[in-house]
Amino acid sequence: MELGLRGRTAVVGGATSGLGRASAEALAAEGCNLLIWSRRGDALEATAAELRDAHGVEVARVVADATDPGAATTVADAALAFRPIDILVSNAGGPPTVEPTATDPEQWHRTFQLLAATPIDLASRLLPGMRERGWGRMVAILSSGVRQPIPELVYSNAGRSALAAWMKTTARTVAADGVTVNGVMPGRIATPRIHELDSARAEREGSTEEAIRAAHLATIPAGRYGEPAELGALLAFLASDRATYVTGQLIAVDGGLIAGL
Repeated sequence: MELGLRGRTAVVGGATSGLGRASAEALAAEGCNLLIWSRRGDALEATAAELRDAHGVEVARVVADATDPGAATTVADAALAFRPIDILVSNAGGPPTVEPTATDPEQWHRTFQLLAATPIDLASRLLPGMRERGWGRMVAILSSGVRQPIPELVYSNAGRSALAAWMKTTARTVAADGVTVNGVMPGRIATPRIHELDSARAEREGSTEEAIRAAHLATIPAGRYGEPAELGALLAFLASDRATYVTGQLIAVDGGLIAGL
């Protein structure tokens, strides 16, 4: 299926690994030029070179930490100096696990900067150009915890839900300008983050990572963890000409994990 993305330009956060890298790969494979960003400069340089070599697209990069209140300005300035931006992929790593009744005020501040304030600020800087040109896509990588809260991930549940609420509201404001705003909600997808969570839980419970994984698999109707490329494929579709009439949606990529309507 031709997605109509060749020659478009996308900004992708957290693009050096996991779901951010899978999203960058999916967009580059469709002919998108990219500006990728994360806090890891060495990994960014290697990722940019690999994407250029594999897909023959332009790839710029900028180092920024989403917990820094100035990150959105840094990324937006670099993006607008690169090319007109058509697509924004909002993605950031997850905050730490915590028992829900033992949270810390400073970590709440960092969480909302990481998962809500920075992506909203960056989107607010890039959306005007999309609206003026009459075409734009914002796709945020959220979590199944937005719909079905994950007990030990209360920081993530709340921070990503705040971003989802802003997106749902904003989607109605920009729809008539040809800009769509959607979120994808990954369940348990085989990324370094999920490995980290499974390993940490095993250590806390005196178990093994294999046992923790088996317990999770028992709750997933598909019977397996997802692959990053499976989320990347949906994201590329939502960023494309084919998804013009899809906006304000939060779509799960979870193998059937979320039980509620």
